[in-house]
Amino acid sequence: MNIDIRQAVINNLINSTPQDILNTINDSLNQEEKVLPGLGVLMEKFWQNASAEDKNYVCGVIANSLKQ
Repeated sequence: MNIDIRQAVINNLINSTPQDILNTINDSLNQEEKVLPGLGVLMEKFWQNASAEDKNYVCGVIANSLKQ
């Protein structure tokens, strides 16, 4: 079976509100690892539409969260 994860995630979230997206992300973080590719699709969509400032901010937050 050939499943296009990217398209399946996008199809499931078409016309979602910001609150719907927030709920989806929060729900995904409490699930098994199998839902992580869906978060990757959301990150990809963000990255394609984000400004340089938004990208730098997100990278800073991620870098800070990985510091030990």
